Amino acid sequence: MNQSAHGGTSQFGTGYQVMLVSLLSINFGIVFFDRNALNFLMPFVQPELGLNNTQVGMLASGLSLTWAIAAFCIGVVSDRTGSRKGLLVIATLAFSACSFLSGIAGSFAALLAARLLMGVAEGGVMPISQSLIVSEVKAEQRGLAMGVTQNFGSNLLGSFVAPVLLVAFAEAFGWRNAFFLAGAPGLIAALCIWLLVRVPHTPAKPATEKVPARKLTLREAFAERNVLLCAVIGVLLVSYLVVCWAFMPLYLTQIRQYDNSTMGWLMGTLGISATVGAFLISGLSDRIGRRPLMIAMPLIGVILPLGAMCFEGSVWVMAVLFFVGWGANGIFPLFMGTIPAESVDRAHVATVLGLCMGIPEVLGGVLSPTIAGKAADLFGLQAPLWIMLGLTIVAGLLGLGIRETAPRVLARRQLAVSPG
Repeated sequence: MNQSAHGGTSQFGTGYQVMLVSLLSINFGIVFFDRNALNFLMPFVQPELGLNNTQVGMLASGLSLTWAIAAFCIGVVSDRTGSRKGLLVIATLAFSACSFLSGIAGSFAALLAARLLMGVAEGGVMPISQSLIVSEVKAEQRGLAMGVTQNFGSNLLGSFVAPVLLVAFAEAFGWRNAFFLAGAPGLIAALCIWLLVRVPHTPAKPATEKVPARKLTLREAFAERNVLLCAVIGVLLVSYLVVCWAFMPLYLTQIRQYDNSTMGWLMGTLGISATVGAFLISGLSDRIGRRPLMIAMPLIGVILPLGAMCFEGSVWVMAVLFFVGWGANGIFPLFMGTIPAESVDRAHVATVLGLCMGIPEVLGGVLSPTIAGKAADLFGLQAPLWIMLGLTIVAGLLGLGIRETAPRVLARRQLAVSPG
């Protein structure tokens, strides 16, 4: 059932919509700043705590597990209660506290516990945020708005600022203080959400309007092909993402022998790429459609692992390869948010968003780092990069099955087949 036209009539005007997208994007950026901090600080953390590669993978897996559970559960709670603003404020405060806990961890067990709690706090942030976007932004700009919300702040702060700033800060003041730095911005973000996000008034529905009497079942959700395909593609590309975050910094420093500062800037290049993609890929999907990009962008992702393993030239050219290869990240808002939201009834949006964010985190984010870590212990740190290569190829092939949902493209098709 395609409901691409539903939602998107704000009660508060264009200015509020722009502010809402900006604030939610920055808040999610702070989420990823905290989430990615351990990955970029791992060259400092691993030797001090005596971690092997399997334990490095388990730390990423543990956060993904609780993130996934929270994404689905909080999405359902949000649909049922309509309480979005309050849940968002609580989650923002909680994940900031967990970053402080990471900074005081003295063992693998303590660090794992802190990351598990962080996943619980952070998992519900994006389903709630995207539900607000669906409600408040016009359908014609929904792809761009959802892309900016999910990708702009998360990649500017979490994938560019985080590696550059945290690595430099850790070198100067120690990795524990870098975790304390990572947790502070969330306190400010929580205050801004509390003060600036408004709760729209929901008018009473006419007696003749049907109201969903029960939640959407898994069978009903996955009967919609787009939801199923987005969940599967999500498993593959989230695996690609978290394996890169967990092991690329170690590969660059231990195998390619780059210093920590150069590693930080190369990883920061990924953030620049995805920040550009937040506007370019999402905006382009509104114009040319979601499906073409769901096919092309994963295939472009092969450039990153191949470049890291095979290119022997200038570090500046390596940065270009990282920038282009990470372009696959630009479609994350499409398969995690926009396409599922445009494929089901409005009443079930947060639920399917929770599924399309939660299932990839469970099957991709949880399993893949541990598997990649074990492979790295057995075959070397190049093994995770070969895993990345296979994941992105399969994801591109699955994109062929996506049914188009972009409102502009559907409107053009309808016009083309209309008589006269």
